[in-house]
Amino acid sequence: MQTNIRESIENLSAEAAILVGVRLSTSKSDWLDPLGELRALAETAGARVAGELLQNLTKPRGKTYIGKGKVQELAVMVKELGARIVIFDNELSPSQIQSLEEETHCKVLDRSELILDIFANRATTREAQLQVEIAQLEYTAPRLRAMWSHLGQVTGGAPMGVGTRGPGEQQLEIDRRLVQARVTVLRRDLDGILARKEREVLERRAEHFTVGIVGYTNAGKSTLFNRLTEGGAYVADKLFATLMTRVEAWSLGGGESVLVSDTVGFIRDLPHHLVASFRSTLADAVHAHLIFIVLDVSDRLAPAQLETVREVLDDIGAKSQPRLLLLNKSDRLPDLGYEAKQSLRTLEEWKALEPDSIAISSTLGTGIDELAAWVKSHKGGARVTHVLRVPLQASRLIDAIERRVEVVSREYGCNDTGDYVEFTARLGAHVLDELIATGAQFMIDGKEARGAKGGWATKSRVPPHLRDA
Repeated sequence: MQTNIRESIENLSAEAAILVGVRLSTSKSDWLDPLGELRALAETAGARVAGELLQNLTKPRGKTYIGKGKVQELAVMVKELGARIVIFDNELSPSQIQSLEEETHCKVLDRSELILDIFANRATTREAQLQVEIAQLEYTAPRLRAMWSHLGQVTGGAPMGVGTRGPGEQQLEIDRRLVQARVTVLRRDLDGILARKEREVLERRAEHFTVGIVGYTNAGKSTLFNRLTEGGAYVADKLFATLMTRVEAWSLGGGESVLVSDTVGFIRDLPHHLVASFRSTLADAVHAHLIFIVLDVSDRLAPAQLETVREVLDDIGAKSQPRLLLLNKSDRLPDLGYEAKQSLRTLEEWKALEPDSIAISSTLGTGIDELAAWVKSHKGGARVTHVLRVPLQASRLIDAIERRVEVVSREYGCNDTGDYVEFTARLGAHVLDELIATGAQFMIDGKEARGAKGGWATKSRVPPHLRDA
Protein backbone atom coordinates (compact mmCIF):
# COMPACT_ATOMS: atom_id res chain seq x y z
CA MET A 1 0.00 0.00 0.00
CA GLN A 2 1.50 3.36 -1.06
CA THR A 3 1.51 6.13 1.52
CA ASN A 4 1.79 9.80 0.55
CA ILE A 5 1.29 12.27 3.42
CA ARG A 6 0.72 15.13 1.01
CA GLU A 7 -2.54 15.23 -0.91
CA SER A 8 -2.42 12.27 -3.28
CA ILE A 9 -2.56 12.75 -7.03
CA GLU A 10 -5.87 11.02 -7.59
CA ASN A 11 -7.67 10.86 -10.92
CA LEU A 12 -4.68 12.44 -12.63
CA SER A 13 -5.86 11.06 -15.96
CA ALA A 14 -8.96 13.28 -15.76
CA GLU A 15 -7.04 16.44 -14.90
CA ALA A 16 -6.05 19.16 -17.32
CA ALA A 17 -2.51 20.29 -16.54
CA ILE A 18 -0.49 23.42 -17.21
CA LEU A 19 3.25 22.92 -17.50
CA VAL A 20 5.60 25.61 -16.22
CA GLY A 21 9.32 25.84 -16.81
CA VAL A 22 11.97 28.31 -15.74
CA ARG A 23 15.06 28.26 -17.91
CA LEU A 24 18.09 29.28 -15.90
CA SER A 25 21.56 29.85 -17.32
CA THR A 26 22.62 26.47 -15.85
CA SER A 27 19.64 24.58 -17.28
CA LYS A 28 20.26 21.33 -19.21
CA SER A 29 16.82 21.35 -20.84
CA ASP A 30 16.25 21.24 -24.59
CA TRP A 31 16.27 24.86 -25.71
CA LEU A 32 14.29 23.95 -28.85
CA ASP A 33 11.63 22.17 -26.78
CA PRO A 34 12.34 23.09 -23.14
CA LEU A 35 9.22 21.39 -21.77
CA GLY A 36 9.49 18.28 -23.94
CA GLU A 37 10.66 15.98 -21.15
CA LEU A 38 8.16 17.35 -18.62
CA ARG A 39 5.41 16.92 -21.20
CA ALA A 40 6.40 13.27 -21.63
CA LEU A 41 6.45 12.79 -17.85
CA ALA A 42 3.00 14.35 -17.46
CA GLU A 43 1.56 12.22 -20.24
CA THR A 44 3.20 9.13 -18.73
CA ALA A 45 1.37 9.95 -15.48
CA GLY A 46 -1.86 10.25 -17.47
CA ALA A 47 -2.37 14.01 -17.38
CA ARG A 48 -3.77 16.00 -20.30
CA VAL A 49 -1.53 18.96 -21.10
CA ALA A 50 -3.79 21.98 -21.62
CA GLY A 51 -1.19 24.74 -21.64
CA GLU A 52 2.45 25.65 -21.15
CA LEU A 53 4.23 28.64 -19.65
CA LEU A 54 7.93 29.53 -19.87
CA GLN A 55 10.13 32.16 -18.26
CA ASN A 56 13.84 32.90 -18.59
CA LEU A 57 15.49 34.00 -15.33
CA THR A 58 19.02 34.40 -14.07
CA LYS A 59 17.86 33.05 -10.71
CA PRO A 60 14.50 31.93 -9.22
CA ARG A 61 12.21 34.39 -7.43
CA GLY A 62 12.13 33.60 -3.72
CA LYS A 63 8.43 33.39 -2.88
CA THR A 64 6.92 31.89 -6.04
CA TYR A 65 9.98 30.81 -8.09
CA ILE A 66 8.57 32.69 -11.12
CA GLY A 67 8.05 36.44 -11.39
CA LYS A 68 4.95 38.23 -10.13
CA GLY A 69 3.68 38.95 -13.65
CA LYS A 70 4.05 35.28 -14.62
CA VAL A 71 2.15 34.23 -11.50
CA GLN A 72 -0.75 36.44 -12.57
CA GLU A 73 -0.53 35.08 -16.12
CA LEU A 74 -0.54 31.52 -14.74
CA ALA A 75 -3.63 32.25 -12.61
CA VAL A 76 -5.48 33.50 -15.70
CA MET A 77 -4.45 30.40 -17.69
CA VAL A 78 -5.67 28.10 -14.92
CA LYS A 79 -9.08 29.79 -14.91
CA GLU A 80 -9.49 30.02 -18.70
CA LEU A 81 -8.28 26.48 -19.45
CA GLY A 82 -10.05 24.86 -16.52
CA ALA A 83 -6.79 23.37 -15.29
CA ARG A 84 -6.83 21.40 -12.07
CA ILE A 85 -3.10 20.93 -11.72
CA VAL A 86 0.07 22.94 -12.40
CA ILE A 87 3.32 21.04 -12.88
CA PHE A 88 6.69 22.78 -12.60
CA ASP A 89 9.80 21.46 -14.35
CA ASN A 90 11.82 22.73 -11.40
CA GLU A 91 12.06 21.61 -7.79
CA LEU A 92 10.06 23.90 -5.54
CA SER A 93 10.31 24.52 -1.83
CA PRO A 94 7.27 23.83 0.39
CA SER A 95 6.64 27.55 0.87
CA GLN A 96 6.81 28.18 -2.88
CA ILE A 97 4.25 25.45 -3.53
CA GLN A 98 1.98 26.92 -0.87
CA SER A 99 2.28 30.46 -2.27
CA LEU A 100 1.60 29.31 -5.82
CA GLU A 101 -1.47 27.32 -4.76
CA GLU A 102 -2.83 30.36 -2.93
CA GLU A 103 -2.29 32.58 -5.99
CA THR A 104 -3.65 30.15 -8.60
CA HIS A 105 -6.27 28.30 -6.51
CA CYS A 106 -4.95 25.13 -8.10
CA LYS A 107 -2.92 22.11 -7.03
CA VAL A 108 0.82 22.57 -7.74
CA LEU A 109 3.39 19.81 -8.19
CA ASP A 110 7.07 19.99 -8.92
CA ARG A 111 9.13 17.67 -11.11
CA SER A 112 10.27 15.46 -8.23
CA GLU A 113 6.76 14.79 -6.94
CA LEU A 114 5.55 13.95 -10.44
CA ILE A 115 8.35 11.40 -10.92
CA LEU A 116 7.62 9.88 -7.52
CA ASP A 117 3.97 9.49 -8.48
CA ILE A 118 4.89 7.73 -11.74
CA PHE A 119 7.15 5.33 -9.84
CA ALA A 120 4.40 4.69 -7.30
CA ASN A 121 1.94 3.77 -10.04
CA ARG A 122 4.47 1.46 -11.74
CA ALA A 123 5.76 -0.31 -8.62
CA THR A 124 4.46 -3.87 -8.72
CA THR A 125 6.95 -5.82 -6.58
CA ARG A 126 7.13 -5.59 -2.81
CA GLU A 127 10.69 -4.26 -3.07
CA ALA A 128 9.73 -1.50 -5.50
CA GLN A 129 6.70 -0.52 -3.39
CA LEU A 130 8.87 -0.20 -0.28
CA GLN A 131 11.45 1.83 -2.16
CA VAL A 132 8.87 4.23 -3.56
CA GLU A 133 7.09 4.71 -0.24
CA ILE A 134 10.35 5.50 1.54
CA ALA A 135 11.26 8.01 -1.17
CA GLN A 136 7.82 9.62 -0.94
CA LEU A 137 7.99 9.94 2.83
CA GLU A 138 11.51 11.37 2.78
CA TYR A 139 10.44 13.85 0.11
CA THR A 140 7.37 14.78 2.14
CA ALA A 141 8.93 15.07 5.60
CA PRO A 142 10.62 18.47 5.19
CA ARG A 143 7.44 19.81 3.56
CA LEU A 144 5.13 19.08 6.47
CA ARG A 145 5.40 22.57 7.91
CA ALA A 146 3.88 24.16 4.82
CA MET A 147 1.23 21.48 4.57
CA TRP A 148 0.03 21.92 8.15
CA SER A 149 0.66 25.65 8.58
CA HIS A 150 -3.09 26.34 8.65
CA LEU A 151 -3.51 24.27 11.81
CA GLY A 152 -3.05 25.50 15.32
CA GLN A 153 -2.24 23.43 18.35
CA VAL A 154 -4.52 20.43 18.39
CA THR A 155 -3.66 18.48 21.50
CA GLY A 156 -4.00 20.90 24.31
CA GLY A 157 -5.11 19.62 27.68
CA ALA A 158 -4.13 16.35 29.23
CA PRO A 159 -1.14 14.40 27.91
CA MET A 160 -1.90 11.85 25.19
CA GLY A 161 0.12 9.00 26.68
CA VAL A 162 3.51 7.36 26.32
CA GLY A 163 5.59 8.72 23.48
CA THR A 164 3.95 12.15 23.22
CA ARG A 165 5.20 15.51 24.40
CA GLY A 166 1.96 16.20 26.20
CA PRO A 167 -0.01 19.46 26.18
CA GLY A 168 0.48 21.82 23.29
CA GLU A 169 1.89 19.38 20.75
CA GLN A 170 1.10 20.46 17.21
CA GLN A 171 -0.29 18.29 14.43
CA LEU A 172 2.94 19.01 12.59
CA GLU A 173 5.01 17.34 15.30
CA ILE A 174 2.69 14.35 15.48
CA ASP A 175 2.95 13.80 11.75
CA ARG A 176 6.73 14.16 11.75
CA ARG A 177 6.97 11.45 14.38
CA LEU A 178 4.55 9.25 12.44
CA VAL A 179 6.57 9.72 9.26
CA GLN A 180 9.83 8.84 10.97
CA ALA A 181 8.31 5.78 12.61
CA ARG A 182 6.88 4.61 9.29
CA VAL A 183 10.22 5.11 7.50
CA THR A 184 11.96 3.08 10.22
CA VAL A 185 9.55 0.17 9.75
CA LEU A 186 9.82 0.31 5.96
CA ARG A 187 13.62 0.42 6.03
CA ARG A 188 13.72 -2.63 8.29
CA ASP A 189 11.52 -4.55 5.85
CA LEU A 190 13.53 -3.32 2.86
CA ASP A 191 16.88 -4.15 4.45
CA GLY A 192 15.86 -7.79 4.70
CA ILE A 193 14.96 -7.88 1.01
CA LEU A 194 18.14 -6.04 0.02
CA ALA A 195 20.41 -8.36 1.98
CA ARG A 196 18.94 -11.35 0.20
CA LYS A 197 19.18 -9.65 -3.19
CA GLU A 198 22.77 -8.59 -2.57
CA ARG A 199 23.70 -12.21 -1.87
CA GLU A 200 21.92 -13.35 -5.03
CA VAL A 201 23.68 -10.74 -7.18
CA LEU A 202 27.12 -11.59 -5.79
CA GLU A 203 26.51 -15.31 -6.19
CA ARG A 204 25.35 -14.75 -9.75
CA ARG A 205 28.46 -12.68 -10.46
CA ALA A 206 30.73 -15.38 -9.02
CA GLU A 207 29.17 -18.08 -11.17
CA HIS A 208 28.60 -16.15 -14.42
CA PHE A 209 30.00 -13.31 -16.47
CA THR A 210 27.47 -10.47 -16.18
CA VAL A 211 26.58 -7.43 -18.29
CA GLY A 212 24.43 -4.56 -17.04
CA ILE A 213 22.37 -2.48 -19.49
CA VAL A 214 21.87 1.11 -18.33
CA GLY A 215 20.84 4.35 -20.00
CA TYR A 216 18.48 7.28 -20.06
CA THR A 217 14.81 6.42 -19.80
CA ASN A 218 13.25 5.45 -23.15
CA ALA A 219 16.68 5.03 -24.78
CA GLY A 220 15.85 1.49 -25.96
CA LYS A 221 17.36 -0.61 -23.16
CA SER A 222 14.50 -3.11 -22.95
CA THR A 223 14.37 -3.44 -26.74
CA LEU A 224 18.09 -4.28 -26.73
CA PHE A 225 17.57 -6.70 -23.83
CA ASN A 226 14.89 -8.52 -25.83
CA ARG A 227 17.13 -8.53 -28.90
CA LEU A 228 19.99 -10.17 -26.99
CA THR A 229 17.90 -12.56 -24.93
CA GLU A 230 14.49 -14.20 -24.88
CA GLY A 231 13.55 -12.30 -21.76
CA GLY A 232 10.36 -10.69 -23.03
CA ALA A 233 10.95 -7.41 -21.16
CA TYR A 234 8.08 -4.92 -21.33
CA VAL A 235 8.70 -2.36 -24.10
CA ALA A 236 6.76 0.88 -24.54
CA ASP A 237 7.47 4.30 -26.04
CA LYS A 238 7.13 6.08 -22.71
CA LEU A 239 9.29 7.05 -19.78
CA PHE A 240 10.07 4.53 -17.03
CA ALA A 241 8.49 1.58 -18.84
CA THR A 242 10.84 -0.63 -16.79
CA LEU A 243 11.11 -0.33 -13.00
CA MET A 244 12.20 -3.84 -12.08
CA THR A 245 15.44 -5.60 -13.02
CA ARG A 246 15.28 -8.57 -15.38
CA VAL A 247 18.18 -10.99 -15.82
CA GLU A 248 18.46 -13.45 -18.72
CA ALA A 249 21.17 -15.38 -20.60
CA TRP A 250 22.64 -14.05 -23.86
CA SER A 251 24.24 -16.63 -26.15
CA LEU A 252 27.40 -15.23 -27.74
CA GLY A 253 27.85 -18.24 -30.02
CA GLY A 254 30.45 -20.97 -29.85
CA GLY A 255 28.97 -22.28 -26.62
CA GLU A 256 29.67 -19.04 -24.75
CA SER A 257 27.01 -17.06 -22.91
CA VAL A 258 26.70 -14.24 -20.39
CA LEU A 259 23.94 -12.97 -18.11
CA VAL A 260 22.39 -9.64 -19.08
CA SER A 261 20.38 -7.39 -16.75
CA ASP A 262 17.90 -4.69 -17.80
CA THR A 263 17.51 -1.87 -15.27
CA VAL A 264 15.37 1.18 -14.55
CA GLY A 265 16.09 4.18 -16.76
CA PHE A 266 17.87 7.32 -15.57
CA ILE A 267 16.62 10.87 -16.01
CA ARG A 268 18.04 14.32 -15.31
CA ASP A 269 17.33 15.76 -11.89
CA LEU A 270 16.12 12.38 -10.62
CA PRO A 271 15.03 12.97 -7.00
CA HIS A 272 17.97 12.03 -4.78
CA HIS A 273 15.63 10.20 -2.39
CA LEU A 274 14.57 8.02 -5.31
CA VAL A 275 18.16 7.36 -6.36
CA ALA A 276 18.99 6.27 -2.82
CA SER A 277 15.90 4.08 -2.50
CA PHE A 278 16.38 2.39 -5.87
CA ARG A 279 20.10 1.77 -5.38
CA SER A 280 19.36 -1.92 -4.82
CA THR A 281 17.46 -2.09 -8.11
CA LEU A 282 20.71 -1.06 -9.77
CA ALA A 283 22.75 -3.64 -7.85
CA ASP A 284 23.11 -5.78 -10.96
CA ALA A 285 24.70 -2.85 -12.77
CA VAL A 286 26.94 -1.98 -9.82
CA HIS A 287 28.33 -5.51 -9.63
CA ALA A 288 28.31 -6.33 -13.37
CA HIS A 289 31.57 -7.25 -15.06
CA LEU A 290 30.70 -4.96 -18.00
CA ILE A 291 28.26 -2.08 -18.46
CA PHE A 292 26.44 -1.15 -21.67
CA ILE A 293 25.36 2.51 -21.80
CA VAL A 294 22.50 2.71 -24.29
CA LEU A 295 22.18 6.20 -25.81
CA ASP A 296 19.41 7.40 -28.12
CA VAL A 297 21.46 9.38 -30.67
CA SER A 298 18.26 10.51 -32.43
CA ASP A 299 17.47 12.67 -29.38
CA ARG A 300 18.73 16.26 -29.44
CA LEU A 301 19.59 15.99 -25.76
CA ALA A 302 21.76 12.89 -26.19
CA PRO A 303 24.98 14.64 -24.99
CA ALA A 304 23.28 15.84 -21.78
CA GLN A 305 21.63 12.45 -21.29
CA LEU A 306 24.99 10.70 -21.57
CA GLU A 307 26.40 13.06 -18.94
CA THR A 308 23.46 12.27 -16.64
CA VAL A 309 23.93 8.51 -17.01
CA ARG A 310 27.62 8.71 -16.25
CA GLU A 311 26.95 10.89 -13.20
CA VAL A 312 24.39 8.42 -11.83
CA LEU A 313 26.74 5.46 -12.43
CA ASP A 314 29.46 7.24 -10.48
CA ASP A 315 26.96 8.11 -7.74
CA ILE A 316 25.85 4.49 -7.23
CA GLY A 317 29.44 3.22 -7.21
CA ALA A 318 29.62 1.56 -10.65
CA LYS A 319 33.06 2.95 -11.45
CA SER A 320 35.50 0.06 -11.75
CA GLN A 321 34.16 -2.05 -14.61
CA PRO A 322 34.58 -1.30 -18.34
CA ARG A 323 31.76 0.71 -19.93
CA LEU A 324 30.75 0.49 -23.58
CA LEU A 325 28.72 3.28 -25.17
CA LEU A 326 26.07 2.00 -27.60
CA LEU A 327 24.88 4.60 -30.12
CA ASN A 328 21.31 3.32 -30.40
CA LYS A 329 18.54 4.31 -32.84
CA SER A 330 21.19 5.31 -35.37
CA ASP A 331 18.86 3.98 -38.08
CA ARG A 332 16.42 6.82 -37.34
CA LEU A 333 18.81 9.65 -38.14
CA PRO A 334 18.21 9.74 -41.94
CA ASP A 335 14.45 10.04 -41.41
CA LEU A 336 14.66 13.18 -39.32
CA GLY A 337 13.82 16.57 -40.77
CA TYR A 338 16.37 19.26 -41.65
CA GLU A 339 15.94 21.25 -38.42
CA ALA A 340 16.37 18.14 -36.30
CA LYS A 341 19.48 17.13 -38.21
CA GLN A 342 21.00 20.55 -37.62
CA SER A 343 20.75 20.08 -33.85
CA LEU A 344 22.05 16.49 -33.81
CA ARG A 345 25.52 15.05 -33.85
CA THR A 346 26.22 12.77 -36.77
CA LEU A 347 27.52 9.25 -36.18
CA GLU A 348 30.90 10.43 -37.47
CA GLU A 349 30.93 13.17 -34.83
CA TRP A 350 29.94 10.69 -32.10
CA LYS A 351 32.67 8.26 -33.18
CA ALA A 352 35.22 11.07 -33.14
CA LEU A 353 34.21 12.00 -29.58
CA GLU A 354 33.65 8.40 -28.39
CA PRO A 355 36.03 6.27 -30.51
CA ASP A 356 35.33 3.07 -28.58
CA SER A 357 31.55 3.28 -29.03
CA ILE A 358 29.48 0.94 -31.23
CA ALA A 359 26.58 2.08 -33.43
CA ILE A 360 23.58 -0.24 -33.08
CA SER A 361 19.88 -0.46 -33.71
CA SER A 362 18.02 -2.41 -31.04
CA THR A 363 15.00 -2.63 -33.32
CA LEU A 364 16.75 -3.80 -36.50
CA GLY A 365 19.53 -5.76 -34.81
CA THR A 366 22.41 -3.98 -36.54
CA GLY A 367 25.69 -3.88 -34.65
CA ILE A 368 24.82 -6.88 -32.44
CA ASP A 369 27.54 -9.12 -33.92
CA GLU A 370 30.16 -6.47 -33.22
CA LEU A 371 28.75 -6.12 -29.72
CA ALA A 372 29.02 -9.87 -29.10
CA ALA A 373 32.63 -9.88 -30.34
CA TRP A 374 33.48 -7.04 -27.94
CA VAL A 375 31.98 -8.93 -24.99
CA LYS A 376 33.87 -12.09 -25.94
CA SER A 377 37.15 -10.18 -25.98
CA HIS A 378 36.49 -8.90 -22.46
CA LYS A 379 34.86 -12.01 -21.07
CA GLY A 380 37.94 -14.20 -21.07
CA GLY A 381 40.61 -11.53 -20.75
CA ALA A 382 44.03 -12.26 -22.19
CA ARG A 383 43.98 -15.97 -23.00
CA VAL A 384 46.90 -18.09 -21.77
CA THR A 385 47.56 -21.78 -22.42
CA HIS A 386 47.20 -23.98 -19.31
CA VAL A 387 47.10 -27.70 -18.63
CA LEU A 388 44.05 -28.74 -16.59
CA ARG A 389 43.95 -32.25 -15.12
CA VAL A 390 40.43 -33.11 -13.99
CA PRO A 391 39.17 -36.34 -12.33
CA LEU A 392 36.63 -38.08 -14.57
CA GLN A 393 34.08 -38.11 -11.75
CA ALA A 394 34.05 -34.27 -11.80
CA SER A 395 31.51 -34.33 -14.62
CA ARG A 396 30.13 -30.82 -14.02
CA LEU A 397 33.58 -29.28 -14.20
CA ILE A 398 34.43 -31.24 -17.36
CA ASP A 399 31.16 -30.05 -18.92
CA ALA A 400 31.98 -26.44 -17.99
CA ILE A 401 35.44 -26.71 -19.57
CA GLU A 402 34.03 -28.22 -22.76
CA ARG A 403 31.39 -25.48 -23.03
CA ARG A 404 33.33 -22.41 -21.94
CA VAL A 405 37.00 -22.98 -22.72
CA GLU A 406 38.97 -23.13 -25.96
CA VAL A 407 40.25 -26.71 -25.72
CA VAL A 408 43.42 -27.35 -27.77
CA SER A 409 43.70 -31.05 -26.92
CA ARG A 410 42.55 -33.65 -24.41
CA GLU A 411 44.20 -36.85 -23.15
CA TYR A 412 42.85 -39.53 -20.83
CA GLY A 413 44.93 -41.29 -18.21
CA CYS A 414 45.00 -43.03 -14.84
CA ASN A 415 47.16 -42.64 -11.74
CA ASP A 416 47.03 -43.53 -8.04
CA THR A 417 44.04 -41.21 -7.48
CA GLY A 418 41.97 -42.62 -10.33
CA ASP A 419 40.98 -41.85 -13.92
CA TYR A 420 41.38 -38.31 -15.25
CA VAL A 421 41.23 -36.22 -18.40
CA GLU A 422 43.99 -33.70 -19.10
CA PHE A 423 43.02 -30.63 -21.12
CA THR A 424 45.46 -28.35 -22.87
CA ALA A 425 43.35 -25.21 -23.11
CA ARG A 426 43.50 -21.48 -23.74
CA LEU A 427 41.55 -19.40 -21.23
CA GLY A 428 41.60 -16.07 -19.45
CA ALA A 429 42.03 -15.40 -15.76
CA HIS A 430 38.30 -14.72 -15.26
CA VAL A 431 37.23 -18.06 -16.72
CA LEU A 432 39.90 -19.80 -14.68
CA ASP A 433 38.55 -18.02 -11.61
CA GLU A 434 35.05 -19.32 -12.38
CA LEU A 435 36.29 -22.91 -12.78
CA ILE A 436 38.03 -22.76 -9.41
CA ALA A 437 34.87 -21.27 -7.86
CA THR A 438 32.98 -24.50 -8.62
CA GLY A 439 34.79 -26.06 -5.66
CA ALA A 440 35.90 -29.13 -7.63
CA GLN A 441 39.41 -30.51 -7.05
CA PHE A 442 41.67 -30.47 -10.10
CA MET A 443 45.23 -29.58 -11.16
CA ILE A 444 46.40 -26.45 -12.96
CA ASP A 445 49.82 -26.75 -14.58
CA GLY A 446 50.76 -29.53 -12.17
CA LYS A 447 49.59 -27.72 -9.01
CA GLU A 448 46.45 -28.25 -6.99
CA ALA A 449 43.57 -25.84 -7.56
CA ARG A 450 41.58 -25.47 -4.38
CA GLY A 451 37.98 -24.42 -4.76
CA ALA A 452 35.78 -21.88 -3.05
CA LYS A 453 35.95 -23.48 0.41
CA GLY A 454 39.72 -23.66 0.52
CA GLY A 455 40.53 -20.79 -1.84
CA TRP A 456 43.58 -18.57 -1.67
CA ALA A 457 43.44 -15.63 0.71
CA THR A 458 43.20 -13.07 -2.08
CA LYS A 459 40.44 -11.23 -3.89
CA SER A 460 40.85 -13.61 -6.82
CA ARG A 461 40.64 -17.36 -6.48
CA VAL A 462 43.35 -17.75 -9.12
CA PRO A 463 46.37 -19.29 -7.36
CA PRO A 464 49.41 -17.09 -6.76
CA HIS A 465 51.61 -18.86 -9.28
CA LEU A 466 49.13 -18.05 -12.06
CA ARG A 467 48.19 -14.45 -11.28
CA ASP A 468 50.93 -12.92 -13.40
CA ALA A 469 50.21 -15.19 -16.36
